[in-house]
Amino acid sequence: MHFVSVSNMAQWVAATGPEAVIAGMTDALERDFRRWPQFEKTPRLASHSDVGVIELMPTTDGEQYAFKYVNGHPGNPRHGLQTVSAFGVLADVFTGYPTFISEMTLLTALRTAATSALAARWLAPRQAEVMAMIGAGSQAEFQALGVRSQLGVRRLRVFDVDPQACAKLVRNLTPQGFEVEVTDSPAQAVRGAQIVTTCTADKANAAVLDLADIHPGVHINAVGGDCPGKTELDPRIVAGADVFVEYPEQTRIEGEIQLQPADFPVTELWRVIAGQSPGRVGPERTTVFDSVGFAIEDFTALTYVREALTGTRFAERIDLIAGPDDPKDLFGMLGSPVPA
Repeated sequence: MHFVSVSNMAQWVAATGPEAVIAGMTDALERDFRRWPQFEKTPRLASHSDVGVIELMPTTDGEQYAFKYVNGHPGNPRHGLQTVSAFGVLADVFTGYPTFISEMTLLTALRTAATSALAARWLAPRQAEVMAMIGAGSQAEFQALGVRSQLGVRRLRVFDVDPQACAKLVRNLTPQGFEVEVTDSPAQAVRGAQIVTTCTADKANAAVLDLADIHPGVHINAVGGDCPGKTELDPRIVAGADVFVEYPEQTRIEGEIQLQPADFPVTELWRVIAGQSPGRVGPERTTVFDSVGFAIEDFTALTYVREALTGTRFAERIDLIAGPDDPKDLFGMLGSPVPA
């Protein structure tokens, strides 16, 4: 089977260009969103602790099975560790044999940005010129590149409580052709922006944006509210917006809408893409994509990378699955083991 390491993933993305990779993955996501009903769907399997969460995210389309292992530990950077780390596996449904394994720390950042880009493609104002970013952590650069791949936005206004994170964002995105302005508050960042992305790490119900900060017609990609007890938006923003989600059964547990009534109306994004539901219905309506991440997106990311990298120097063969000459004689693979 083939394996893509962190090093090879980084080299491939650098050689191809992260914006090009995200744009290609956005197209792949749209194709899979159009066939959303074909997939098996279940909320992620999460093991929560006081310091973070470890999750498994499985799905299948009846031919291929995929899962991702991923953690979320907001305190990790204080110890020199990533907040999120992940790997993923594809398998053949008909044999049960794994066929592909990949790092998914970088890949999750790419697919999260591609999912936001897909939402922007269908929900954001067409004449968007300014993007606001609340949170300048590990996901920020990918989000900016994803939105630009769809809308052409090059002006970015950013706020983060950590000045070093903002400096990092400026350092990384200025060579990519962005005009980046660091602001003193979330309200200042979103003023005049047509598209807003929130992606903060604190594991708490918070309001990094207040209702008064948001002007009519803006599109918000709410990315950071991704576990129970963690939100980013003033609930009044959500209550007055047209809200779009990936999988309601998961989003009502983990997303911004966890603070709304159980019957709060939402639209699944796949229905918009498939032409079953309207997206942006008017220039004065605020739209929110309440993104928590879903297994079908990881399925898409893994299949996209497998197709792109199999047969290249970026994919290695690894000896992971036992293959005895006699499938009923696994012990025979040991040759002549030393007796007890």
